[in-house]
Amino acid sequence: MKIAVLDDYQDAFRKLACFARLKDHEVVVFHDTEKDPARLAARLKDADAVILSQQRSPFPRAVIEKLPGLKLIAQTGSHREHIDIAACSEKGIVVAAVRYGASHSTVELTWGLILASLRHIPHEVQQLKRGMWQTTVGTGLRGKTLGVYGLGKIGGHVAHVGKAFGMKVICWGREASQARAREAGYTVPASREAFFENADIISLHIRYNAETRGIVTRADLARMKTAALIVNTSRAPLIEEGALLEALAKGRPGFAAIDVYEDEPVVGGNHPLLKLPNVICTPHLGGIVQDTYEHWYSTAIESILAFASGKPVNAVNPEALGGRAGAKNLDRPISGRTAPSEGAFARSRDDETTRKEP
Repeated sequence: MKIAVLDDYQDAFRKLACFARLKDHEVVVFHDTEKDPARLAARLKDADAVILSQQRSPFPRAVIEKLPGLKLIAQTGSHREHIDIAACSEKGIVVAAVRYGASHSTVELTWGLILASLRHIPHEVQQLKRGMWQTTVGTGLRGKTLGVYGLGKIGGHVAHVGKAFGMKVICWGREASQARAREAGYTVPASREAFFENADIISLHIRYNAETRGIVTRADLARMKTAALIVNTSRAPLIEEGALLEALAKGRPGFAAIDVYEDEPVVGGNHPLLKLPNVICTPHLGGIVQDTYEHWYSTAIESILAFASGKPVNAVNPEALGGRAGAKNLDRPISGRTAPSEGAFARSRDDETTRKEP
């Protein structure tokens, strides 16, 4: 098979242990993000399978309809909202994804951001390098109130760590989230308003979809304390568009720690949050650790190899396997070593690397 890997920013894929499992296939790795649908489709025109690195590249109908030879999309992790699955099914393209992704690395980053913000760690590191000594007074965690919005797998671990730090943990979310909070011994405030008003730190752990877009509103942020911190390691559009910048300018909340952005990747320092002294920003590092990468890409490779052997796994649209378009695609050769074409898989450019087995 000809396999394309998108958005491998760090050129990490070829260095993973699981990469060796693709030794009998031709693999091209792209290190940049192509946002134009026509150019993305041109880049992938010879691909039999595509590995999507999380949600870095949307896969809308405009791209899918330009890829008649594509058979399989292997998604790393569980997110799939960025893929037009209906269009894939119509074209007989199987979408493979696992139900759950790795979570502990996001929990770890969340607490790294909280501690970095409250103790002014990035600032103090730079001040020490400039010859200064102890220029700020930090804020401790013990006795403070941690607000966890969304007590799922990640939110549950974040809450557990907060409790270990001696914090009071309060939770908000849907009924299931509130029920889990009560069962775990956490406090569910009497109202949404009380949740935002009483928390010293609010950490968002809500799955992003059409229903949760803008779920945190301007009014919610305006209720937060002037010394409060909001942390978002989930997805940027969970906060109403433009609301966070306005809220920080008004001083409620007083601080933010952000790992996710509306339009990624953010390059050239071109984002208004980067210019604010009361915000710590990281480049979507939640899952960017070695173990998580091995997990993500191993599951994607497993899906590809199973598909190549004629025994697909992890299909979220199994109807694509039996449709007329799908049957046509499955008639094409899907395994063994392939000769390079004159398209994307024969090129060598700064934004891609190609593996061709001799």
